[in-house]
Amino acid sequence: MQLYTKPRISPSVLSANFLNLQSDIELLNRSESDWIHLDIMDGTFVPNISFGLPVVSSIKKVAQKPLDVHLMIVNPENYIEAFKKAGAAILTVHYEACTHLHRILEVIKMQGLMAGVSINPHTSVQLLDDVLDLADLILVMSVNPGFGGQKFIPNTYSKIEDLKNRIVRKNSKALIEVDGGVDLSNAANLVKAGADVLVSGSFIFNSDNPEEIIRKLKNVV
Repeated sequence: MQLYTKPRISPSVLSANFLNLQSDIELLNRSESDWIHLDIMDGTFVPNISFGLPVVSSIKKVAQKPLDVHLMIVNPENYIEAFKKAGAAILTVHYEACTHLHRILEVIKMQGLMAGVSINPHTSVQLLDDVLDLADLILVMSVNPGFGGQKFIPNTYSKIEDLKNRIVRKNSKALIEVDGGVDLSNAANLVKAGADVLVSGSFIFNSDNPEEIIRKLKNVV
């Protein structure tokens, strides 16, 4: 029987209670979560607007876990330094939004941040081959980005398996993160496919006991 490493859990604040955000961040501080996932949407790259730098800065004042910032925006290179100052520890940009992806990842790393690149469901993992030695994190979207609470796309399993094999062949240390429709029905299989980090939003925050849900996700394998 193969033993799997417990996944890192990065709850998505997009599904938190924005009328009492500090309380939810303090809940995550108490929980077994590893990171805190922040989705930044500009209404252009994705058809939704979430929140920006002032909210990230406010969360940083309370958060005791690293801020895992996911930029679903155009021209992300214009905001790297600003998000570092706001408190990001991990900064992920989208392959589809970056003309000069290699350069942008280098700039993120020069700022002292973990550098991540995300791909949408229609984007092949093969397109990341030339940056696997540079990226610290690959975020595989398992729904179409823009809104929380969407249904998980099953093809994600094979994409993660393919990506894991490519990472191993490249001798890369990049972590695989998965975001979208993650819950207890698919978390174990995602980890077995090769996922290292699970992002979950509505499944955690809409539950009666978010801390218990985080604990269960952390211990799916």
